[in-house]
Amino acid sequence: MKLIAIEEHFLTAEIRAAWATSAIGQEGTAGFDRGEIEERLDDLGQGRIALMDESGVEVQVLSVTTPALHNLDPEESLILARCTNDLVAATIAKYPKRFQGFATLPTASPADAAIELERGVQRLGLVGTMLCGRTRDKNLDHPDFLPLFSTAAKLGVPVFVHPQIPQRAVRDTYYSGFGELIDTAFATFALGWHYEAGIQFVRLMLAGVFDQYPDLQIILGHWGEVVLFYLERLNSLARVAKLQRPVADYMRNNLYVTPSGMWNQSYLHRTLEIVGPERILFSTDYPYQYRPGGAGASFLNEAVLSREEKELFAHGNWERLTKAVDLGRAASS
Repeated sequence: MKLIAIEEHFLTAEIRAAWATSAIGQEGTAGFDRGEIEERLDDLGQGRIALMDESGVEVQVLSVTTPALHNLDPEESLILARCTNDLVAATIAKYPKRFQGFATLPTASPADAAIELERGVQRLGLVGTMLCGRTRDKNLDHPDFLPLFSTAAKLGVPVFVHPQIPQRAVRDTYYSGFGELIDTAFATFALGWHYEAGIQFVRLMLAGVFDQYPDLQIILGHWGEVVLFYLERLNSLARVAKLQRPVADYMRNNLYVTPSGMWNQSYLHRTLEIVGPERILFSTDYPYQYRPGGAGASFLNEAVLSREEKELFAHGNWERLTKAVDLGRAASS
């Protein structure tokens, strides 16, 4: 079965150098990208393709790993965004049957981010963007980012909201006191990353972004970044918030969900209950969750899904979601 994996990361030497000279940089997560992981992040050629083949993945949708350009200065981030998106476009041109790409955006300069998204989609053939949540102290619902969401809705491209580490004040309050190594793990892959990303989706909903742009499509990894499992409690927001629709409707109409290499059948069943089989997308979170043996393909084969639903999960939903991108390019060319 054709597998299109949509959360598959890479990194460039230029972005790594910019992080190293930034006052914020990776905010304590640089150790996650060393050794074998670093080698795999840097490889956009045959080494990566060989591991894709071993895993049964036909296509990877490439994205810069967290925190992307969110912690850099506006001018530097714009230069890096353009260079990175050009690199992804060149990689796709070299291996057109193996790669697609999300645009990397200079979110420190929101107006430029909207322009770069349009360039990435219409001129470079990219299929959307991945955002790493907040940009410094600005959450995604900040008014500065409305042009970016307006552009995504206009172009018909999805916005993948990926985790990054919570703000320092949040880390100091909730994720500290156990030593640097444990504190960092607690604030990132153990829990903090996932609350951080899920909360960004809820903030977009509460701020009326989906009401303003009803066709906007968000993707959350890790089976919905916690919030999917708390729909019953989130529904109670309707008592106090002026929402135009029930919370469940926003999830079923503005959200796609992907596993990010978390091969858990019970999580799949919960996701199906909330968003249905038409809104799940396949991903392996390469290279972080890569393991030999094709665990993702095995998970799909073992899932209690019909053949048609497995096809949707594996590639059909993604192809439908990005079909609007292809139609938009054809109309503008």
